Amino acid sequence: MSEILLHYKRPDPTTWVYLSSFLSIGLFFVFHRFWSMRNLDLVLLILLAPGLLIVHEGRRRQLIEWEEATVRAALLEQSQPVLAVTGQLSTDTSAEPGRLPAASGDQTTGGGAAGAMAQSPTGAPPSETAAADAAPLAEDEGDDGLDDGLGVGSRDLERYGFIWLLSVQVLILTRLLLDPLMIRRPLLDPNLTAGGLTFLSVWLFIFMTANVITSTPRIQVEHGPQLGPGYALMNMLPALPTRPVYDLLAENQAIGGAAATLPAAAVESATSPRRLYVVLAQVLAVAAHLAIIVGIVIIGYRHFGNPRAGIGCATLYLLMPYTAQMTGRVDHALPAALLIWALLSYRRPLFAGLFLGAAAGLVYYPLFLLPLWISFYWLSGVRRFIGGVAISLLVMMSLLVVDGSEPLSRHLMRMYGLMMPVMQGLRGVWGLGWEPIYRLPILVAFLLLSGFFAAWPAQKNFGTLIAYSAALMVAAQFWHAYGGGLYLAWFLPLLLLTIFRPNLEDRVASKVVDAGRSASARRAKLAQDLV
Repeated sequence: MSEILLHYKRPDPTTWVYLSSFLSIGLFFVFHRFWSMRNLDLVLLILLAPGLLIVHEGRRRQLIEWEEATVRAALLEQSQPVLAVTGQLSTDTSAEPGRLPAASGDQTTGGGAAGAMAQSPTGAPPSETAAADAAPLAEDEGDDGLDDGLGVGSRDLERYGFIWLLSVQVLILTRLLLDPLMIRRPLLDPNLTAGGLTFLSVWLFIFMTANVITSTPRIQVEHGPQLGPGYALMNMLPALPTRPVYDLLAENQAIGGAAATLPAAAVESATSPRRLYVVLAQVLAVAAHLAIIVGIVIIGYRHFGNPRAGIGCATLYLLMPYTAQMTGRVDHALPAALLIWALLSYRRPLFAGLFLGAAAGLVYYPLFLLPLWISFYWLSGVRRFIGGVAISLLVMMSLLVVDGSEPLSRHLMRMYGLMMPVMQGLRGVWGLGWEPIYRLPILVAFLLLSGFFAAWPAQKNFGTLIAYSAALMVAAQFWHAYGGGLYLAWFLPLLLLTIFRPNLEDRVASKVVDAGRSASARRAKLAQDLV
């Protein structure tokens, strides 16, 4: 009976895209106002899913190529001593069905994919570089590894997925920049009661947590803060893939690949992180998503004055295909949770600064939110906000002493991005054919946009703060050198809050900060009187 009732399988990514898209339309589409901004926003959110699927499929094919190349190189190394004794070592093995083609490169030093694995700092296959090394080892696969029968290789497929994602994010960026001009914001509640939305959200979160707990961890190989700006301690945590576990070795066996002759443990042992780091990554991933959901609900209740909108916003976040695919990525979810709680604490500049400073210290890119937020608090609370940011950054800098793999100065340079923009070893779209030199004008435009938000609009309200924070996190995707376009969590919760928010023109710092301090003083005085 347990095998029948408890035999849960994760849905295939494509299946979940269809199910979640139809459910999102049923819950949030405004059928009585077809040409509404809510419906356009929902279409933009759904359009992100195809790009994620294409990138996922391209990387899955590259992983198959890498594992095939690893197996062939390992079998070749095992056969070399015997062949050397018999004098039958040859590079032409096409006439011998029991042997595999020799790997290109120096066989004595583990060329090809074996060399790529040996040179990898984590022992895991980088999503682009190792697959590129593996391509020459795959016989009859063309110049670009596995293809889909239409001449599209795995790397080309991944590049098309990134192009799709960035194209949709251009539209999202435009929508966020125009959001403060939308003065009339009619109340558009979800098509389900708050109780129904809460029930759905709770069970979605339970299934999401189960996916994280039962995932098979691998060292982070799909992003590269160890190569670019970022927090050093974040690199110790593994990635927790929550998509259905593909038994790549069995799949290769089914298609006649060479991986069938190698035990799965031979590959898994090279990529398995420490158990302590796995548990820590699982706890942080679940806690970060829970913090995002709770923060969104509280913002809807306290700052929007509409609990149903907050619950609906959290439900839509859980329904997104991205949330299901990237649940186990701590470097995605944890900065997003800190940004959400910075917005939740916007009436308390010190706490807002603590949360924003922690997010900026983890992944570097939220540092460019500081001009916008300082401008928001300029008339009231700016010193407390800057003090909170400084406290968070100082604490995180002191924790870097724990990691003795590199000098502290090197860690600080990476934490604050004090380095020239790299032009080699990039990943994501910049490592798949786009000329890295074009990152420089995009970076300059991003810096100008960050500085522009400090001056315009002159008086910023809470709605402006949400929309423009999301806009900067979207803009960071275009020059991110290690997977830009995939880090949707950095702006997705903020985008959803922008979609559901009411008119917040009266929520300016000069009013809400002083009001918050007065309310706190009144509560403290009342508590003293009661004592």
